[in-house]
Amino acid sequence: MMNNPNPIRDYLVPGKQVHLVGIGGVSMCPLAEVLHGKGLLVQGSDMTESDTVKHLRSLGIPVAIGHNAENLGDCDFVVRTAAVHDSNPEIAGAVARGIPVYERAQAWGALMQHYPNALCVSGTHGKTTTTSMCTHIFMAAQADPTVMIGGTLPLLHSGYRVGHGDTIILESCEYCNSFLSFYPTVAVILNVEEDHLDFFKDLNDIERSFHRFAELVPPAGHIIVNADNQGAVDSAAGLEHPVFTFGLDHPADCTAANLTDVDGAPSFDVVVKGEKYAHVTLHVYGHHNVLNALAAASAAYVLGIPGSAVEEGLAAFTGAGRRFEHKGTYHGAEVYDDYAHHPDELHALLTTAKTLGYQRVIVAFQPHTYTRTAKLFDHFVEELKLADVAILAEIYAAREQNTLGISSADLCRNIPGSVYCSTLDKVTDQLRKTARPGDLILTVGAGDIYRAGEKLLAKDD
Repeated sequence: MMNNPNPIRDYLVPGKQVHLVGIGGVSMCPLAEVLHGKGLLVQGSDMTESDTVKHLRSLGIPVAIGHNAENLGDCDFVVRTAAVHDSNPEIAGAVARGIPVYERAQAWGALMQHYPNALCVSGTHGKTTTTSMCTHIFMAAQADPTVMIGGTLPLLHSGYRVGHGDTIILESCEYCNSFLSFYPTVAVILNVEEDHLDFFKDLNDIERSFHRFAELVPPAGHIIVNADNQGAVDSAAGLEHPVFTFGLDHPADCTAANLTDVDGAPSFDVVVKGEKYAHVTLHVYGHHNVLNALAAASAAYVLGIPGSAVEEGLAAFTGAGRRFEHKGTYHGAEVYDDYAHHPDELHALLTTAKTLGYQRVIVAFQPHTYTRTAKLFDHFVEELKLADVAILAEIYAAREQNTLGISSADLCRNIPGSVYCSTLDKVTDQLRKTARPGDLILTVGAGDIYRAGEKLLAKDD
């Protein structure tokens, strides 16, 4: 249906005109800038005005607000995200006119073929943090990488960077098998768990997808797998390509030795095949971030980055945006925001939070999508019980309609002492009533729950 007789690389040449649907998105904006830098005539559309849209216009890239078939103009091809459906007027208009339509992942995949090193970080969770750690390391090594992250990295003041070196670093998402359009020379698999069950059938289906992702690596490339995660190990089973492993609890090629806490943050030696590669002191907390750091160090090692760059890069890493991000103080309670939206991420966040010495851990959680909430319902209940106080915002719909008739109120009924709030304003009011000096307040979820924390801090009087 998408009118694509030719591969997208045939269109990625100077002078071709491309229209990007949703050009203001976190991975579409850098794509627009990279294509613009390669001499293509780039235009696009987005639903709302934003700083990203203003930035693109400052580069001479026209952006229309709202989706309309007339926005296509005389473009040669269209690029969209997986979230843009066939019914979108610009997609339908392109199909009607015979204009080829490609997925964003296909465009990134074609672009990464121009880089000798394509470092692709995959996994059910931890992708943004690990991709950010890799970015810090390669920047410290003065490798001048091109970067695409699914979040904001303070080092870059954005979620991407257009470099001129021989390395591209990409967060690589499994949803809709997007990462199967990539051409990794280094494929990192952090973990493989049940998620995106609106697309995948079950865990076995997800593992097959990650296996196919690993198979994309050429013979001279590298596959890096978390030895501590059974799903990742199972995904790599049967590969003809040798696998480089990292881990803490199982034998691995890359591990941590002399692990200690420095003011609550991990400090350790990175040991590769029995030899010390680097000594790292992190400024982010938790067992999961030690594993993320080992994954990033493993990627640096196989690409010949010196251990000193690993030390320098990780020493400067203080977290990606919305990853245990400190937002402010409200009447003696510290307010943090985190993107966790899967039970495993919640577990890592809350178990770490409980060790930080606060009197109470208060969590305002907004589930993300109806299907995820329904499929992993019992797991969410168990993890949210770890909080001293759980405040539940209504489910963030994202791309879905509520055909399941599920609500955060259903979670609330299974979590003793929890409170259900139908709107974000009510979440803010509940936080205001609940907060006490010495509390840790966490706004958690992949939707817009962070706004509740921001409103709370704006009301600090």
